[in-house]
Amino acid sequence: MAAITMDEALDRAGAGTYQRRLMGIFGLVWAADAMQVLAVGFTAASIAATFGLTVPQALQTGTAFFFGMLLGAMGFGRLADRIGRRRVLIVTVACDALFGTLSIFAPDFMILVVLRFLTGAAVGGTLPVDYAMMAEFLPAKNRGRWLVLLEGFWAVGTLIVALAAWGASLAGVADAWRYIFAVTAIPAVAGIGLRFLVPESPLYLLRSGRSDEAKAIMERMLVVNGRPRLGAETSLVSPPPVKSTGIFSSGLRQRSIMILTIWFLVSVSYYGVFTWMPARLAGEGFGFVRGYGFLVLVALAQLPGYALAAYGVEKWGRKPTLIGFCLLSALGCLLFVIASNASLIATALLLMSFALLGTWGALYAYTPELYPTASRATGMGAAGAMARLGGLLAPSLVGYVVVQGLGLTIGIFAGLLVLAALAGIMINTETRQTSLT
Repeated sequence: MAAITMDEALDRAGAGTYQRRLMGIFGLVWAADAMQVLAVGFTAASIAATFGLTVPQALQTGTAFFFGMLLGAMGFGRLADRIGRRRVLIVTVACDALFGTLSIFAPDFMILVVLRFLTGAAVGGTLPVDYAMMAEFLPAKNRGRWLVLLEGFWAVGTLIVALAAWGASLAGVADAWRYIFAVTAIPAVAGIGLRFLVPESPLYLLRSGRSDEAKAIMERMLVVNGRPRLGAETSLVSPPPVKSTGIFSSGLRQRSIMILTIWFLVSVSYYGVFTWMPARLAGEGFGFVRGYGFLVLVALAQLPGYALAAYGVEKWGRKPTLIGFCLLSALGCLLFVIASNASLIATALLLMSFALLGTWGALYAYTPELYPTASRATGMGAAGAMARLGGLLAPSLVGYVVVQGLGLTIGIFAGLLVLAALAGIMINTETRQTSLT
């Protein structure tokens, strides 16, 4: 009987119809999660008006949401490595839909804060496991590009929530936040049933000693993609056991410290920018750079950022693409600091949006490949936790420093992004076209 590795089986299956179906399912929920995250900035003013609060008080919903994401990312990531990706994703998406929908009808502010915390925990659990799982269905030569494309659904979610906020503003509806939360809940609700169509990761099954189940999924993938089946005469080789799976074990410690540092620094910068920008531009803005209409343009600027990241991770490699986008993001921040008119400010904001989302695309392509299967979801969960910690600290940092001047705040973000680029230089491996272990 012939025997092939999982990597060889994935190469034989290629990236075709089967992966496109997975991309549609994962992407729908990914867009929903983006909408839930970015709704923090788009709903604060409306929540404040409904409950008679100041905007900083209303942003407690965002603090609760990010704290929930922090806990969800750490807990569900580890759980997915223990009991499987599929079970965890079904639970987290269902909770996302449930608590996100209940948020629409919150009768008072404290109940809303609790519901946003629970929604955040579900979203925090979904994000890292999504990427770990999608990566394990892709051959090495296609993995980077496809993972960046999945991250591109974040831009779709950003655009939808910006359009929802713009529409609510133009309509002049009372309690606009309820309408925005309703829009964010729709794709999560639709995603519940679709998640049941996603099988368990074949690589996880093989690592767990369930080779027959892994082979059955691979056979299905080959059929859907129009490739020859493995057949009864071919078996999948079980990978050797992993002696140490801790993300801070001796073999993984250096890369873990560096990549988690990057996640934290990029997150502080990204959420710092996108916390103050919706409220600031929807209000007084900067000359013609104001209103939700311009925010839609900012969201659209993210799409070419993802496209360039998808090209770069395969053409130039994960590491140089990540470093380059970190530096380009820092450049956008510095341009904002020195901008002397509305045109330069608009250019800086568009460049920041373009480059920061390209940075996220490169990060999400690179990170899951840095870890073996036995600790991949844990590593992604830790990365997600660092991102949520950055999201928790960013509004406080903005609120404290912006008193000294908005330019200083954005200048600090530029410095953090340069530090992120330096951390990227220190990562000890490049993963382009390498096999998942």
